[in-house]
Amino acid sequence: MRRIQTRGTLWGTLIPVFLILASLFPLLSPSFAHSQDQTVTFRWAFGTLIDEGLTLRLEPIREDRSMKSGDHFKMMVEPRTRCFVYVIYHNSQGEMIRLFPYSLEQFPAGFELNKRYYIPQGERWFELDTHPGRETFYLLASARRLVELETLLKTYESADPEKKPDLTTQILAQIRTERLLHREFAESAERPVAIGGAIRGIEKAQGENRQSIDPIAEVISSTTGFYAKTFTIEHQ
Repeated sequence: MRRIQTRGTLWGTLIPVFLILASLFPLLSPSFAHSQDQTVTFRWAFGTLIDEGLTLRLEPIREDRSMKSGDHFKMMVEPRTRCFVYVIYHNSQGEMIRLFPYSLEQFPAGFELNKRYYIPQGERWFELDTHPGRETFYLLASARRLVELETLLKTYESADPEKKPDLTTQILAQIRTERLLHREFAESAERPVAIGGAIRGIEKAQGENRQSIDPIAEVISSTTGFYAKTFTIEHQ
C-alpha cells in the first residue's frame, strides 16, 4: 500500500507539470521557427531605359541581355514584412560596394515597411561608362540581420586599400556561407542571371530621369526566412 501510495503521489505531482509543458509545446515546436515572423516579402525592381529615339522605354532586367555604354538602370526595394535586404556590388576591379541599405545604421529603426527605397536615391539613374568588364550584384533578403556580413562590410569600408582584397574574399565567402545555410530551401531563381552590360564606375550615379521604375516591380516572398539572387553583367 505504501508503494502504491508513493506512485499515486508522484503522478499527482507530475500531471500538473505535464499539463504545463503541453500548454507550452506550441511555443517550443520546431514549426515555430517557420511562423509568419520568418516570412520575407518585399517588392523588387531592376530596370533599364531603352532609347527609342523620341522616347525612352522602361524594361525589366531579369535575364541575359545586351547593354551598351550610356545605358541607364535603376533598382528599387520596398519591404512588405520585417526583413533585412542587402544589395552588394562587386566590380571587375575587385571592389565591393554596398548599394543598400544606404547605411548599416539604417537597420532596423530607419527601415520602414511599404516604403520605396531607390538605388540610386531619388530620381537619379546609374549610367554605364565606356570601360568593359564583368560586374556582379548580390541581392540578399533575410528575416534576421546578417550580422557577420554587416561586420565585414563595415570593416571593408574603413580598411586601408592593401587590406581590401582579402576582405573582399571574406565577404564573398560569407555570402556563399549564407546561401549554403539555406540551400535546402533554395529556389531555382537563386541561380546567377547573366546580363549584358558594363557597370564599372557604378558607384557614380549620373544624370536624372523622371521615368518611374515602379511599374516593373515584382513581389518576392519566401517562407523560409531567406532569399538570394545573383546578377552578373558582362560588357560586350
